[in-house]
Amino acid sequence: MDPVVIPILVAALVVVFLVASTVRIVPQARRYNVERFGRYRRTLQPGLNLVVPVADRINTKLDVREQVYSSDPRPVITEDNLVVNIDTVLYYQITDPRAAAYEVADYLQAIDQLTVTTLRNVIGSMDLEETLTSREEINSRLRAVLDDATGKWGIRVNRVEIKAIDPPATIKEAMEKQMRAERDKRAAILHAEGERQAKILTAEGTKQKDILEAQGTQQAMILRADGEAKAVELVFQAVHRNNADPKILAYKYLETLPHLASSDNNTFWVIPGELTEAVRTVTRAFGDQPAARPEEAAGAGAGPSSDEGGTPELDAGWTVSSAAAAAADEAGKQAAAAVSDAKAEAEAARSPQTPRRGQTSGG
Repeated sequence: MDPVVIPILVAALVVVFLVASTVRIVPQARRYNVERFGRYRRTLQPGLNLVVPVADRINTKLDVREQVYSSDPRPVITEDNLVVNIDTVLYYQITDPRAAAYEVADYLQAIDQLTVTTLRNVIGSMDLEETLTSREEINSRLRAVLDDATGKWGIRVNRVEIKAIDPPATIKEAMEKQMRAERDKRAAILHAEGERQAKILTAEGTKQKDILEAQGTQQAMILRADGEAKAVELVFQAVHRNNADPKILAYKYLETLPHLASSDNNTFWVIPGELTEAVRTVTRAFGDQPAARPEEAAGAGAGPSSDEGGTPELDAGWTVSSAAAAAADEAGKQAAAAVSDAKAEAEAARSPQTPRRGQTSGG
């Protein structure tokens, strides 16, 4: 090889090395801290940058995008002396690359330790119930403390979230029992409220039913009474219009007697006191002449008697034909048969029970 070529190649390699050491390309969202002879010189921005070869050296390369840091669960003691494990998630962003590289040795470890100490201070002033229900308050207090402390490190804490709060197993079991008891209590209350509403509705329905039935019975009784009143009025008008005498009324009275004991519920029978008077009236009705008044009968009894046997003489008004006597006998038999039928029906109705003596009323 020609001795001249070797120096040229060496010179070319040196030039290439120098050019490569001088040019620095920084990606987007990255920051490079440059030191000159071991001292911070400047921070390279994204794009093409030139540095002094050999004199300048890139010390740290930082990412200025927002990053997420999840810490391990740490035990924390609450105000009521219960140990809970709390896991936090931290969102932070580097705002000053120089401070992040030179103000703190390891900003992630520093943030983690600061988070734990702040969390213990915050949780130590709360009981378990408040800890489980005050996540927003805990997050805001953590963020305020961390943002104030990490500001001089060139780091901004954007958000702090509590990912999990794990109480001890015994506390979990007690909480589950409490929640189960609360659910059972609410179920019992709802069940009792439902039964109460059902009973109220049932009572209101029964009340409305009774009211409607009473109103229906009232209307039926009123209509029945009106009908009976109109029927009695029509009978009364018919009797007065036809001028019915006591003979017809007595005969209708005898016809009605068999119906007095026709009901199945009769347990005794009564012979009215007016029965003999009704029979006597019917007997006189079938005679040739009308019956004499009591005063006339008394006067006739005091009159002259026949010469034979002392039998009193009857005038024409007291003459009774054989047809009248037969009619009277027939009426008496019908009345006796009606009474017998009524008595038999009453005895038949009382047959399953101990027979009782019939009650009669004299005329």
